[in-house]
Parts: sequence; structure tokens; C-alpha cells
Amino acid sequence: MTKENTQFAILGLLTTGCNTGYSIKQMMDGSLTHFWKISYGQIYPILKKLVDQGYASVRETPQEGKPDKKEYQITDRGRDALGKWLEHPINELETTKNELLLKLFFSRHQGSQVTIGHVRQYKQKLEERYSIYHTIKSQISACYIGQEDAKYWIITLNYGLATTKAAIEWCGETISKLKEE
Repeated sequence: MTKENTQFAILGLLTTGCNTGYSIKQMMDGSLTHFWKISYGQIYPILKKLVDQGYASVRETPQEGKPDKKEYQITDRGRDALGKWLEHPINELETTKNELLLKLFFSRHQGSQVTIGHVRQYKQKLEERYSIYHTIKSQISACYIGQEDAKYWIITLNYGLATTKAAIEWCGETISKLKEE
């Protein structure tokens, strides 16, 4: 389902005004990467597939000294497909890979100071992420507040803020527990 979800992520981005592979990648890197990763190399094959399926159309504009610029638009058929995908129920929770949790699971094989160091480093990265999320939220509130999508972007960001805050708190509790040993 992940591959299919990525197709719909790109289809959804076409509804936000991202209409070139480059602008899709910029939006992915600036927003979606915090919860949905996609490589630049995946974008164009998926766009081609969307065009082949009739979910998107492409218009090529000649450019001097450069390859033709391809601009993509979602079609009515694509909007219908996106709508059906959005309405489809969520059937399972995704499992995420977490290097810290993997190392913690086997940490009886190393000194507690090393483990504490890993958790502290992880906590620092989470605090940096938390700060980035607040910055993004401020930017959306300032620049996109009148747009229909802004409300949903903020809701998505609030999830990231809440889960990151909980993880930061968990790190503090974990460090305290490890120091007790």
C-alpha cells in the first residue's frame, strides 16, 4: 500500500499548485518529508504513471538551452481517484523503523553511560525537530492562513508537535530510569 499511497501523495500535491517535478520535490522536502518520504527519482515515474492512468495531464513548454518544462495538472478523473483514496478507511498503523529503539532493545550489552548518551543525542534531535515544526507552523499561519489547505496543514503539524513533545518527555523519563541503575 505504501507505493500506492506515494502515488496519491503526488496526486494530492498537484492540487496545491505544485505542477512540476521540481516543485513537488520542494514541497515534499519542506513539508511531507516529516511524515512521508519520497526520493526525487520516484517523482517522475509516478507522474508518468498518473498521466498514463488519466489522473493527470502534462503540458510541455519549450525552454531555450534547457529541456522542455513539463507542467502537470490533476484531471477530473484524478480528483475522483484522490477523493476515493481519501475516503478509504485506515486499516493499520504503520510500523516505523527507529534506530534508537533498536539499540535500546539490546542495550544490556553496553554500558549505561553509552545508552544514556544515545538517548540524550536522540532527545536533542527531537528538540531540533520540535523547533522546526513550530517555525513551519508560524510560516503557515502567516503566509497561508486564507488558503483552504492551511487548516489541514496545521492539524498535520499539530500531530507532529504532539508526538515529538511526547517523545522528548519519554527521553527525559528514560534517562532518569537509566541513571537509577
